[in-house]
Amino acid sequence: MKAVVQDRYGSPDVLEIREVDKPVAADNEVLVRVHAAAVNARDWHLLRGDPYMARMVLGLRRPKTKIRGTDFAGQVEAVGKDVKRFRPGDEVFGEADGAFAEYVCAPDEVVEPKPAGLTFAQAAAMPLAGNTALMGLRDLGRVQPGQHVLVNGASGGVGTFAVQIAKSIGAEVTGVCSTRNMDLVRSPGADQVIDYTGEDFTRDGRRYDVVFDLVGNRSLTQCRRALTPSGTLVLSGGGVSGGGSLVGPMGLLIRGQALSSFVRQRLLVLTATPSKGNLAALRELAESGKVAPVMTVRTR
Repeated sequence: MKAVVQDRYGSPDVLEIREVDKPVAADNEVLVRVHAAAVNARDWHLLRGDPYMARMVLGLRRPKTKIRGTDFAGQVEAVGKDVKRFRPGDEVFGEADGAFAEYVCAPDEVVEPKPAGLTFAQAAAMPLAGNTALMGLRDLGRVQPGQHVLVNGASGGVGTFAVQIAKSIGAEVTGVCSTRNMDLVRSPGADQVIDYTGEDFTRDGRRYDVVFDLVGNRSLTQCRRALTPSGTLVLSGGGVSGGGSLVGPMGLLIRGQALSSFVRQRLLVLTATPSKGNLAALRELAESGKVAPVMTVRTR
């Protein structure tokens, strides 16, 4: 089969399309013929091996996982002997390493039936970004109806899902983005949109019950200033702002964990892990019309 392979860290030039062996499903795995795969910020970080500290896990000199990609949607080709939920021909979506290929093997526990009414491309855009938004707001943020939620980085993949998920819970949502993306953030339902090029949400005097920071371009002091006295700050390592290529967002996340025990506000670090339960929740939100992938075409 053909796959996008990476032998070393670097720019997109290090990626090659090669013929590799077709994977074989283990007892608890599903072999999926990939119809669509999504590109996430995670893929960019893995491509560059950035931040460098992460290479202790990713591979010191070269990536341990050679085939890139995580999010996929497609049709089941074969199942392992312990898999009872799926059969060949089923349309599915999920999250597993090696999705930039004609076939991917994924554990049964990170695969779910594709949402009815969505294309394969739309379904492939949901797992990583949607799961991150769901865990950040539902599980860590504990967002409640009527609360005021701010999403910093609302125009990205996670951000557009976060706006919709917060709205589905019944929150009032403010999205922060650049000038060119303001309409994009309004389209999935943001009640207010802040253009960060002309306004600083940490200095405008407004206070939020939950701030979901997907950028890392503000200090903990600044973010806490935007919270109510008992508000919640959810930190997600979305970028390298503030830490450079050595530690990237990890520095901010570590500081947040260290400070959390000494302040009344809740400072929480998000570690998103895939699960069929969360995929099922995303499918239900999509099928009910409360959440839809925001698909855009950008030109230079």
